[in-house]
Amino acid sequence: MVTVSAVGSTEQQWRTPAPVFGGSLLGDANALMTCTAAAEKLLAELPAKPDRSPDEQQLAAELFRDQRRVRGAFLRLHAERVYEVLTGELREQRSLSELVFAAADAFPGLTPTEAQMAAERECAQADKEGREIDQGIFFREVLRSPVAGPHLLQAMLRPTQRARSLLGEFGRTGLVELGTVHLERIDGTAHLTLCNGRFLNAEDNQLVEDVETAVDLALLDDRVRVGVLRGGRMTHPRYQGRRVFCAGINLVDLHQGRISYVDFLLRRELGYIHKLIRGVRVEDGWPRPLVEKPWVAAVDTFAIGGGMQLLFAADHVVAAADSYLSLPAAQEGIVPGMANLRLTSLAGARLSRQVILSGRKLWAHEPEARLVCDEVVDPKLMDATVRAAAERLATPAVVANRHMINLAEEPEDRFRAYAAEFAFEQALRLYSDDVIDKVDRFSAGTSGDRRTGSGS
Repeated sequence: MVTVSAVGSTEQQWRTPAPVFGGSLLGDANALMTCTAAAEKLLAELPAKPDRSPDEQQLAAELFRDQRRVRGAFLRLHAERVYEVLTGELREQRSLSELVFAAADAFPGLTPTEAQMAAERECAQADKEGREIDQGIFFREVLRSPVAGPHLLQAMLRPTQRARSLLGEFGRTGLVELGTVHLERIDGTAHLTLCNGRFLNAEDNQLVEDVETAVDLALLDDRVRVGVLRGGRMTHPRYQGRRVFCAGINLVDLHQGRISYVDFLLRRELGYIHKLIRGVRVEDGWPRPLVEKPWVAAVDTFAIGGGMQLLFAADHVVAAADSYLSLPAAQEGIVPGMANLRLTSLAGARLSRQVILSGRKLWAHEPEARLVCDEVVDPKLMDATVRAAAERLATPAVVANRHMINLAEEPEDRFRAYAAEFAFEQALRLYSDDVIDKVDRFSAGTSGDRRTGSGS
């Protein structure tokens, strides 16, 4: 029992008799709905989070914590069956956002509603209720399921509707502008150039959308044999005219609550980065349902956080000798995507701990950087070296062999098991006190016109 002076001077008491699950899906779903509705009723009587007293804030925290235990217990029993219901007995394939909102409609109280998430988006990160944690609980249990997890991963390899609508144009012209990404086909090579120049190619919701569209187009276009990922020339004053690969997550956007857990942090891992490795899924594909192509990554100036993560999905990495790589996520308090899985495979556990846990920066000219980079060249030779690397990979046997290498390095079940824990841990980290404090301090020292990312 929690007693708190909540609304006005009225003493309110709240008891949460936790449901005992283990019956039918319908019966347990009704018990879940009843329990969570009681908590939501009391939450609705509290002031907005920034205006709560310490006692009111404690009550809200206890309400959310208790309901998360209940949701977790329900999903540990029923996640697989819930997923089957939401996908028409596995006949339908849904995106992450479609799935989690369908869950809120079909099983009230299981995940946040669209209205609840819309309210969250209006708040700075520190002022949100943290309802994305409830989405993380949902995706952890779905991905853990040996039935639901693989089905969801396959659904996430489908091309986006936006890419399908632009495929004809790209096929005809070999050129498409996607806001923060420029995609151009030259002699069978798709050049995917990040063009978020004002913010040093910092990652935000829009960049994730644009990159996935570009990756889909490159994979779907029959004239493309190989893809190249590179950063464009910057308009940021400090790097004016220089190419920069990627500065990682936009921390100011994170502070202001504009980084989506589902549509950014989870989607980028299960969407376009997974597609770089596995390929894009096509209907009635022959000889296999996934269209795969080799990728070259070209690092100019730096690849920070999410930028460095992209290198782990590439088949060949070319880096300018004056560039560096880093994964500062642990210093910022979040998990650097799949880096803990993939860097360990590439470079071993000891170097991975130095880079991920201690924040070691790898300069391209250091011997250890060769565990991530295939070629390190004079910056003046970058264009020619990247072009030569793409030409070497544009041969028929490369696709089959990269397929087998990726299968050996990262079997789907291994990836799925990691993704399930990542889905939960990253959601928790987004709302931890240390992360909120760090992004608040970063934002306070960064003007709105010069916001950059430096994270995972």
